Amino acid sequence: MIVYHGSYTEISQIDISKCEPHRDFGQGFYVTKFRQHAESWAKRKSRFKHKGFISEYEFYYSELVSRKCKTKQFVTYNEEWLDFVVLNRNDKNPTPSHDYDIVEGPVADDKVQNRIIDYLNGDITKTVFLEELRWHEETHQICFCTVASLQFLKQLNSSKLVSKFLHIGEPIVEKLVTDFGFDETTATDKFFSSKTFSKLADTSNQLYKKEWTEVYNLLMNELKM
Repeated sequence: MIVYHGSYTEISQIDISKCEPHRDFGQGFYVTKFRQHAESWAKRKSRFKHKGFISEYEFYYSELVSRKCKTKQFVTYNEEWLDFVVLNRNDKNPTPSHDYDIVEGPVADDKVQNRIIDYLNGDITKTVFLEELRWHEETHQICFCTVASLQFLKQLNSSKLVSKFLHIGEPIVEKLVTDFGFDETTATDKFFSSKTFSKLADTSNQLYKKEWTEVYNLLMNELKM
């Protein structure tokens, strides 16, 4: 699946810790399958900048299923979606409100956000609000909430670098499986949630240019294995 991210700047490296908190599905890196929505968001975010940027990615959904990543999908606006969004948008909650790697579903755009406020203020009932949402235009977003989830996202205009990450990551995961008897999901989680992977993803230190065995040794030192 091709997905898009709209921003005021080019995205060379995704850093979830710098993403805005208290969004619909929590803090994370957001993309959409609708390019026009990404373009609209880029224009909005770049209002006081020179121009907006659209970053294109390949989302490897089939890999996501096979790795049994922890995901949540809302097919449409419904009561569960509303409760989930309200929980995540609560700025009084300093900690993540869920432990999903990836969350997919509709967007609480400006119009919907205003009605959420009306709902929270008691001006409309949940029943009335959900009835209104039945007629809302189709929207879509995917939130990559963890570092591990980013392995399923390939930036199309930096394929050589992403390919290098995969070239390093695949043998490391395989070696964790063979050396320690982990299943593939556990091995993948250990690597992609490690500080070693964070260093690998930081292109400034050029760790991605090293042999995978050197990166593996760093991981072993980190995990003390």
